[in-house]
Amino acid sequence: MDFLTELNYKKLLDACFNVHKALGPGLLESSYELCLAYELQKSGLQVATQVPMPITYEEIKFDAGYRIDLLVEDSIVVELKAVEEFHPVHLAQIMTYMKLSGNRLGLLVNFNVQLLKNGIKRVII
Repeated sequence: MDFLTELNYKKLLDACFNVHKALGPGLLESSYELCLAYELQKSGLQVATQVPMPITYEEIKFDAGYRIDLLVEDSIVVELKAVEEFHPVHLAQIMTYMKLSGNRLGLLVNFNVQLLKNGIKRVII
């Protein structure tokens, strides 16, 4: 990872902690998404929400309904959860989004935890 990507990743983590500190666990994923997008924009980062990810099969693109929760600086895929605990399907989901988007760095965040450090998983492919 280059220095700029690492700096953006740190800003992303800080924003996640700020949102969790303000809201705590127990809300819907969509609430965290809105607040995190706002916090990231406030910190000067470019963020896109609900980014469609088509799949390509035999040179035909299909809209299969895949959507990245947040794409930060066109380089970091962020998948948000508000669940009891991570399951293997959550890791598979973010890895699929990373593969489809061509991005190698991802962050899987579960806001439904008492301590956010227990709800963060960095993913690199």
